[in-house]
Amino acid sequence: MAAQIVLFDGFDPLDAIAPFEVLAAGSDEVGGALEVELVSAEGPRRVISGTRGLALEATGVLDPGRPGYLVVPGASGPVDGDPDDGVETIPVLLARMAQSAAAPLIKQALTNHEVTVAAVCGGSLALAMAGLIENRHAVTHPLGMDVLEATGVRPVHARVVDDGNLISASGVTSGLDLALYLLEREYGPHIAHAVEQLFVYERRGTPWRRPPA
Repeated sequence: MAAQIVLFDGFDPLDAIAPFEVLAAGSDEVGGALEVELVSAEGPRRVISGTRGLALEATGVLDPGRPGYLVVPGASGPVDGDPDDGVETIPVLLARMAQSAAAPLIKQALTNHEVTVAAVCGGSLALAMAGLIENRHAVTHPLGMDVLEATGVRPVHARVVDDGNLISASGVTSGLDLALYLLEREYGPHIAHAVEQLFVYERRGTPWRRPPA
C-alpha cells in the first residue's frame, strides 16, 4: 500500500504536509505497511508552493497503477486579483493544475479499483476543472462550493465526503481529518485513535458516506 501526496506548482503546503504527517504516523503504527511519499507528475523535483516560495521535494513520480491512495492538495495564493495583470490567484493555479500532466494520470487512477483518490480543499476543484469527477459527490473550501457545483459535481456540505474511490475534505486543516479517516477506513479505528493521541488532535465533523446502491 502506498499513499502518494501529489505536488504541483502553487500547491498549498498544509494541504500536503498535514496528510503526509498523519499518514506517516499511521504507517509507523502498522509497522511500515503504508509507504508515504511526495510525488509529482514530472518525477523527482523541487516543487514551489503558493505560500511565500516554500518548496518541498518530490521524491517520486505519480504512479496511477500503484495500489493505495493518491492525495491531491489544493492551491495557495491570492483570492482576488486580475490574471491579466499577472496575478496568480488560487483559481488560476487550480486551473493550471487541471491542465497539467497530473490530470491524465489522476484520471487513470480513478479507473483503477485498487486506488482511492483523496482531495484536500481546492484539490477537488482542480479535479472538477479537469472534468474528472462530474456527477460525483465531493466537498471543497466553502468559498469554492458554488464553483464545484457549476462543474457538474454534487456538492456535499461536510468536513469529509466519502464517494467510494473518491474522498474529499473541505478547508485547509481538514487534511488532518481526511488522513485520519483514511487510516480508519484502511486499518481500523484503533490506528486512527493512536495517531489522534500522538498529535493531540480530535477529528471534527461526521464523515458523509455515499449511500449503498
